[in-house]
Amino acid sequence: MASSYAILLLIILCFYAIEAQQFQTAKLIVNTSISLGKQIPNTFMGVFFEEINHAGVGGLWAELVSNRGFEAGGENDPSNIYPWTIIGDKSLIQVSIDQTSCFERNKNALKMEVHCDNSYSCPPDGIGISNPGFWGMNIEKGKKYKVVFYVRSTEEIDLKISFVGSDDAVKLASTDINLGIDGKTSKWRKVEHVIEANATNHNSSLQITTTGKGVVWLDQVSAMPLDTYKGHGFRNDLFQMVEELKPRIFRFPGGCYVEGNVSKNAFRWKQTVGSWENRPGHYGDVWGYWTDDGFGYFEGLQLAEDLNALPIWVFNNGISLYEHVNISDISPIVQEVLDGIEFARGSPTSKWGSIRGSMGHPNPFDLRYVAVGNEECERDLKATYLETYPKFYDAIKQAYPDIQIISNCDASTSKLPLNHPADLYDYHRYPKSANDMFHMAQDFDHTSRTGPKAFVSEYALTGDEAGYGTLLAAVAEAAFLIGLEKNSDVVNMVSYAPLFVNANDRRWNPDAIVFDSHKVYGTPSYWVLKLFKESNGATFLNSILQTNSSTLAASAISWKSSIDGKSILRIKVVNLESKTVNVDILIDGLESSVVHSKLTRTVLTSSNVMDENSFLQPNKVVPKESVFENAGKIMNVEIDPHSVTLFDIPYVYK
Repeated sequence: MASSYAILLLIILCFYAIEAQQFQTAKLIVNTSISLGKQIPNTFMGVFFEEINHAGVGGLWAELVSNRGFEAGGENDPSNIYPWTIIGDKSLIQVSIDQTSCFERNKNALKMEVHCDNSYSCPPDGIGISNPGFWGMNIEKGKKYKVVFYVRSTEEIDLKISFVGSDDAVKLASTDINLGIDGKTSKWRKVEHVIEANATNHNSSLQITTTGKGVVWLDQVSAMPLDTYKGHGFRNDLFQMVEELKPRIFRFPGGCYVEGNVSKNAFRWKQTVGSWENRPGHYGDVWGYWTDDGFGYFEGLQLAEDLNALPIWVFNNGISLYEHVNISDISPIVQEVLDGIEFARGSPTSKWGSIRGSMGHPNPFDLRYVAVGNEECERDLKATYLETYPKFYDAIKQAYPDIQIISNCDASTSKLPLNHPADLYDYHRYPKSANDMFHMAQDFDHTSRTGPKAFVSEYALTGDEAGYGTLLAAVAEAAFLIGLEKNSDVVNMVSYAPLFVNANDRRWNPDAIVFDSHKVYGTPSYWVLKLFKESNGATFLNSILQTNSSTLAASAISWKSSIDGKSILRIKVVNLESKTVNVDILIDGLESSVVHSKLTRTVLTSSNVMDENSFLQPNKVVPKESVFENAGKIMNVEIDPHSVTLFDIPYVYK
């Protein structure tokens, strides 16, 4: 009998032990007094765009033609016309590259010699060349596309321009062009047509064909949808994904892309402005692909403006990953930077401001921030960086004293200020453990409160735990962002990296936004960014989290709704544990006039911590919103395992 009682007692104790393991407890005390809180900078949450993963070329930049100027083979392989291919019997056509283009800055042109005609072996559908774009062109019924190219020929010849389904050979749209014998045939001329698609195919190609014998030269072949954002060339669905994050700053164009492995492949802004036909393009050797620089310096500034974000220009400072300009030769690079600022901010009558004006933007862009290089101070290039940095800092401050200059020497872990002047400094972190990511929230707890502020311009969980974008990564990153909110007196700006990835060319994992020719979805990390967008300009409220858990984080902010102007108390709780946590929330200063019907609870979680979104399941891991019934000055809530939970409470504060 005693033995049975002991067994029963043991079972009961085990039951309570299991219950205790499954449900931890915590207490969060929030003071809603604005006077006791601190203002989060208006520039707090932003985005960082780098030409990586075909983010721009074949992505946000809506140009459909790949290698439109036939320059992608470069000096090492100028005859390489990839991804252009020949249509029809190759014995009847000869295709080659010669340098007879009318464009001084990119001389390559495609020479197409056709040896057949209607009376001798020419196929009824013609013979010519085809371009599949970037893993297939997305052509949609009823949409219009502007096709532009430059052409000359030895004699009168007919051309047919068509969009054709690459997977089914169905012709979606076409137009006929006659190169007549009007004395201009042998001279380069621009041809421009708008074509409307009569069917949809997401895997299409652009074809240029003829049934006539002769020699034709082609150059700068472009195809753009007419429905880009404001006509500025940005793919609408991808632009919208970024716009929904409400970023207040926009860092561009890199990243290592700015540096290049060697100097000749660095991003040089002067080669990316002006008419697109005269942009020579360059090989982005860090990420291993060619870009025609359709998305250049001007487009980056324009995109920032369209997003209502402040641009942050990261410029090349004469240092690449494997070589650098000697200090004695740095003056031309410094002048190049000053010219770049003039391009953005100068009057339309200034030398470089007039070029901006000629591109359709006479008014200056609102450029307030520039970053001197990227990550050199964190590598073995630090000595070189510190030698050249003052040259840029002094020259910029003398010409533009209001410009905020960002050093890439990280001062977050030191209580001492930088040993060189700066307005902000860069902080980049890519941990491979979710636990490390979670606890990086404390990185700025002991940072000096004097001196330059931090720009957390690149962060993300990487490695196996992050996969292609897991729930686990998103939860850990949310805790990190709470730590940055807490330290927003020394952290001015934040941006996740990378922003985009074309699913056909994953050079880096994970990323915030995944796309192909016609589809797009956000990873769980993207949705975390969206949950934090109201932090810009909000008040970080005084709160205390009492818990024994080392993987529970919480914060509270006050922000005003852009819809009705009402104050919202937002409480965020992040649980990295695999157990549910019971949290008692005590709110000091909350009036009894809270409208219960409008209280919302938003939860980002999933059944498996390694769950990811995909094209087949784009909404597998997304925030889910519900009405929260148990609201008031004291609330007891359950926080799901591996989750980010938000409580939004309209309130009147004392």
